Amino acid sequence: MKAVVTTRPLPASDPNSLVDVELPRPEPRGRDLLVEVRAISVNPVDTKVRKTRQPPAGTPLVLGWDAAGVVVARGADCMLFDVGDEVYFAGDITRAGANSELCLVDERIVGKKPRTLDFAEAAALPLTSITAYEALFDRLRVPRGEAARGKTLLVVGGAGGVGSIALQLARTLTSATVIATASRPESVAWAQALGAHHVVDHGAPLKPQLAALGLPLVDYVFCTADTDSHFAQLVEVAAPMGVLCFIASSKAPVDLASAQQKSLTIAWELMFTRSMFQTADMIEQHRLLGEVADLVDEKRIRTTLTLRQSPIRAPTLREVHAQIESGHTIGKVVLEGWR
Repeated sequence: MKAVVTTRPLPASDPNSLVDVELPRPEPRGRDLLVEVRAISVNPVDTKVRKTRQPPAGTPLVLGWDAAGVVVARGADCMLFDVGDEVYFAGDITRAGANSELCLVDERIVGKKPRTLDFAEAAALPLTSITAYEALFDRLRVPRGEAARGKTLLVVGGAGGVGSIALQLARTLTSATVIATASRPESVAWAQALGAHHVVDHGAPLKPQLAALGLPLVDYVFCTADTDSHFAQLVEVAAPMGVLCFIASSKAPVDLASAQQKSLTIAWELMFTRSMFQTADMIEQHRLLGEVADLVDEKRIRTTLTLRQSPIRAPTLREVHAQIESGHTIGKVVLEGWR
């Protein structure tokens, strides 16, 4: 089967950073599905792994943890899907990714593809949807429905992949006042179109901007951007006994003293945790992907696909990796079709 792999850490500009190869066809066992990959999306995790992970000698590493495709075989213990089902998934970072014609993935972290989307539109959604959903409802514990009336949620990086879904889920499933951050006119417009009640500039101090909105302190903070550069001012604008959730590892120690004074809860979200540790509730990701698919099919939220690229080959992927690393991507970039 065709696949795009990395063999050693290199910059995206290097032709050897991602290369086209032929790999053996994998065979599903247990609860694994074998999925014929039709479209893939690229996330910051792909670029991070490409730049830092050294595969064992002679063992090419397949990246790609966002995909949509068709089930072509399944393990003996599978119960949730049949051959021919159209699915979407983010996968397991401890296993080979989806930058290959065929991919193995545990059915408990797979969802049926939204019926109203094509494969590229669907491939834009899994990783960001799982991350945003778990952050909002498992880590921050934002109340759903009317229970969040009068509460405020700040989403830092509202125009990025995760932020784009978080804004939609928050507006659709809660009654909280949703504030996004964005720094360019096009990203401000994108965040507003996805449902943000207000948009502030994360390139300027947040406290006076929020005060001008009459919302000087926020109950929930979801930071989808760099932790180090935002941590101090996010603690500053968090309401006493508020909750903050981060998805990016801090590169330096952070000062927790001010957070302690406010009795803040600091949480981390990593959507790979369930699959990495084979937690007893792994199937929750199957369930939430089903809920997201229903929301899409009901036209309550939409795909965040903003750019299609083709084909799924190493040169195209290298270009997209470089674009993601620029930090200026709005929504999601998806590759479709093998050649």
